[in-house]
Amino acid sequence: MLDAVVVGAGPNGLTAAVELARRGFSVALFEAMGTVGGGARTEELTLPGFRHDPCSAAHPLGVNSPAFRALPLERYGLEWLHPELPMAHPFPDGTAAVLSRSVGETAASFGPRDAGAYRRLVEPFLPKWDTLARDFMSLPLTALPRDPVTLARFGLLGLPPSTWLTRRFRDERARTLFAGLVAHVMAPLGGFATGAVGLVFALAAHARGWPVARGGSRAISDALAAYLEDLGGSVHTDYEVKRLDDLPPARAYVFDTSPTALARIAGFGSHYANYRYGPGVFKIDYALDGPVPWTAPQARTAGTVQIGADSDEIAAALRAASREGRAPDAPFLITVQPGVADPTRAPAGKHVFWAYGHVPNGWTGDLTDAIERQLERYAPGFRDRVLARATAGPPELAARNANYVGGDIATGAVSGLQLLLRPKLSLSPYATPHPAVFICSSATPPGPGVHGMSGHNAAKAVWRRLRQT
Repeated sequence: MLDAVVVGAGPNGLTAAVELARRGFSVALFEAMGTVGGGARTEELTLPGFRHDPCSAAHPLGVNSPAFRALPLERYGLEWLHPELPMAHPFPDGTAAVLSRSVGETAASFGPRDAGAYRRLVEPFLPKWDTLARDFMSLPLTALPRDPVTLARFGLLGLPPSTWLTRRFRDERARTLFAGLVAHVMAPLGGFATGAVGLVFALAAHARGWPVARGGSRAISDALAAYLEDLGGSVHTDYEVKRLDDLPPARAYVFDTSPTALARIAGFGSHYANYRYGPGVFKIDYALDGPVPWTAPQARTAGTVQIGADSDEIAAALRAASREGRAPDAPFLITVQPGVADPTRAPAGKHVFWAYGHVPNGWTGDLTDAIERQLERYAPGFRDRVLARATAGPPELAARNANYVGGDIATGAVSGLQLLLRPKLSLSPYATPHPAVFICSSATPPGPGVHGMSGHNAAKAVWRRLRQT
């Protein structure tokens, strides 16, 4: 009998399997798709030689992850590549605010009236970032805080809505960039704890940047899988699990799946019936005949580029997708251009590029024209550089990854108490109604992102049980 079986080979399932195998437990991992990866894959979606990331591409949480940093993933081929700028947010007038590794450069891009306010906001946390990241991403109760005072100070700033925090800025440039940071998790700007979301992304950039993985996001998953196999674990792909009886006998079962799928497989009935899924996304992967022709020079060297004219436009786009049940007329876009750091991702002189906007959960329309109108506002002539495009709305995203219910790439709404307390209000969020069954997906704390911390935290709960039995 195995000690543990893990279902789902996304970053969290892989991390949970690795953590258990590192501690001497026998582990087997089962994945329905033909390759490991979940939200961290790389495929030729458009033309031969153009290597796209179907979901996550830039990894501020990955390079800062306490779980990944504790593993020898570089020995298994993972190399982080850093663009000149982690992120840029261009404006219609051709200028841009930036999120730089340098706090000073970032503050200066906001203008003199907000530079000091931004420095006062982030600089006190940077010397203690590693401890703060570990404490924040290990909640709740998977580890005692190492620095409870700093965590409490962070909570006082971060738990209120982001709109409260941005009141300290006098001009729109800082407010807009910060609103865009919050929108990465598709949370309404006025929601509970959204200030923490923006702060985490900003601090992560200043601490270690927003890199891409050389060769594509699949390098993260491949490194985790190779390490798991070296530890004696086994990986089985093309193995769809429809019920627990499909799996070999084990002392514990760990699911990197949505709560909905877990309930169906394990026969938990309506246990997760109140779990909410959030907006979906409409994503386009592009093969380009050259770099994106951004008007703002800073955007040309940034790995990630946010697109939204101001905080009101961003808020309206989020509100349309999450509350009004319609696609926004001017979608807020998150775009990534891996080629500014990793030229191996496309043939010489060519580029891969992706962009997505938020749409209602399960939406079946086509956002291509609205997305490209937005891109043309900030990069005139963009359409002329398009060699090929691959579009994916909520149905296509859900077909690629069953965890993305209705196209929700966060595997659950990141709003209200569910931002922190997911998938249920519980002191043991990784436990389920069955004492030998656990959940470790992005539906558990600390939530979405390629960081493995949900898997790391769940593994702690699993090995505590295994030691007791």
